[in-house]
Amino acid sequence: MAVRAGRSAAERRLRPTWPSDRRGWMIAVLSAIALVLFSVLVPVQAAAYLVPVPYAILLGAAAVTAPVVAVRFPKSGVALFTVAALLFPATVPADVAATAPFPWSVPMLLAFAVMVAAVTLEHGWRFGLAQFGLGSAAGLVAAAVFPAVPSANTLIVTTAVVGGIYLVAVLVASRLRVGAELTRERELTALEQSRRLVVEERTRIARELHDVVAHGMSLIQVQASTARYRVPDLPDDAMREFDEIAQTARTGLAEMRRLLGVLRTEDHTADLAPQQGLRDIPALVETVRRAGAAVDATLPASLPPVPDAVDITAFRVVQEALSNAVRHAAGAPITLTVEADAVAVRLVVRNGPAAASGIAPTPGAPAPSRGHGLVGMQERAALVGGSVDAAADPDGGWTVAVVLPVPPMPPAPHPSTDGEPL
Repeated sequence: MAVRAGRSAAERRLRPTWPSDRRGWMIAVLSAIALVLFSVLVPVQAAAYLVPVPYAILLGAAAVTAPVVAVRFPKSGVALFTVAALLFPATVPADVAATAPFPWSVPMLLAFAVMVAAVTLEHGWRFGLAQFGLGSAAGLVAAAVFPAVPSANTLIVTTAVVGGIYLVAVLVASRLRVGAELTRERELTALEQSRRLVVEERTRIARELHDVVAHGMSLIQVQASTARYRVPDLPDDAMREFDEIAQTARTGLAEMRRLLGVLRTEDHTADLAPQQGLRDIPALVETVRRAGAAVDATLPASLPPVPDAVDITAFRVVQEALSNAVRHAAGAPITLTVEADAVAVRLVVRNGPAAASGIAPTPGAPAPSRGHGLVGMQERAALVGGSVDAAADPDGGWTVAVVLPVPPMPPAPHPSTDGEPL
């Protein structure tokens, strides 16, 4: 259940192919362009082309707002601009058409270019090509219906300019889509990696439950089942009590096996190697040193007996702390101190500042953050009643101090009178 919830939360963080606010920004930019073009187009059509002002306002508004409409309704936007492109030349007097740049003015040409670019960027090359073809056809129809000498030259310039803008818009749209797809693929890769880490952690937890808890319950079951044979003159009530304890232990072991089956996945086979503990820390340090890290370790000559849970937790915490130090401060010196007595196991891992290593940080790389490693260490320590104190040092380094209390070991059984253990 926790894995499914984590996965859905991560999937909700995936961004769509385009940023969610891109359309809003595009509408805002196109609206500003439409306002500027409208304030120029209407006076030019009315003064230079002698178009009646009501027609100039109506058709000008249709031409400049068509890109804004096309953002959400591409077919309606294309139809709106094509109609305006067809009707604008019809409102120009014939004597003016013979001398003016015909069939369109320069502001109208700019509106055509903006329309083609907007449709191409938003809806792809097919819609852009359709608008380019329909707009050019509208100019040809106007030139054929209202012939004038400058028409052919103006149409050639218009087609060339807008065609170039269309090609640029196609390239830009393709680049943006490829970049968005790459971003999405990176996020999916990160999501799959997080899922894999969750599965690995579940498998590790299952293994620790098997090696620590299940092992202890098995011993309880065996001791309770054999108590009547090991302890002479055991009362009937006590034997029944031991039998009930054994039955409870067997039931708990069955539930533990079911739980392990839930935690383990089909593609993760059981690891038969023994769990690592405090005695494996020297080998861990040597492994980190072989990886190129400078680790100065202070380890006790002898280790007192500690419970298996504390032993495993100590190793895992040191492993994670060293991994974090190598990852976030590559090349910086690392010091490790391990102290263990009958009261607690104390661990201190400190790394120097990353700048002291001589390795420059990658430009633009995010600063180290409070990730899952520290949370995992705190959770592990809390399970055995311990604590983790991690903080930055004044010189820029980082120190992780861990205290894992060692509970009192159970007293050894006293030998019975006949020499057999109780």
